[in-house]
Amino acid sequence: MILHPTPIPGARLVELERRSDERGFFARTWCQEEFANAGINVAMVQTSLSRNVRAGTVRGLHFTWAPSNEAKLVRCEHGAIFDVILDLRPQSPAYLQHYSLRLDAEQGNALYIPAGVAHGFQTLLDDSDVLYMMTDYYQPEFAAGVRFNDVAFNITWPRPVTLIAERDRTYPDFDDLRHALRYRAATGDRPDA
Repeated sequence: MILHPTPIPGARLVELERRSDERGFFARTWCQEEFANAGINVAMVQTSLSRNVRAGTVRGLHFTWAPSNEAKLVRCEHGAIFDVILDLRPQSPAYLQHYSLRLDAEQGNALYIPAGVAHGFQTLLDDSDVLYMMTDYYQPEFAAGVRFNDVAFNITWPRPVTLIAERDRTYPDFDDLRHALRYRAATGDRPDA
């Protein structure tokens, strides 16, 4: 694997190093030691799969409040997605900035998303499957999100939205001060949060 930095501190684009022959290829998709060598000391504890039947489907933007410390490694296993991360860590130099890229099964690339950074995607093809590896167990009481089309973030989605959950469509307008205060209260101003 090759881990490339992104404009969002702590986030990494993960590129496969393929070993190809007449059968196809073999590539490592996760290695705790390689991530640690890149300064990311995490253990993955849960894996989930998101099946999306229609192109244009939007999921997110989701994040978790502390004390959850959920970071994610996201990969499109079938199909293609427009993947977006949004830095919601008030102390980050990239606070309220987003980064987007195409993840698809052909490239096999992935995106590592640190805790405190929201994640969402839009499917570019029908029947797109997205695999998530997480560093914390799902805790619904800390699950949160921000609206995908909130003007505070200025994210341009590549396709019209064909399908979105009611929850994701109706998150309230982002309030910077309210978010920063809750973040500070939840994290206790931990520098690693």
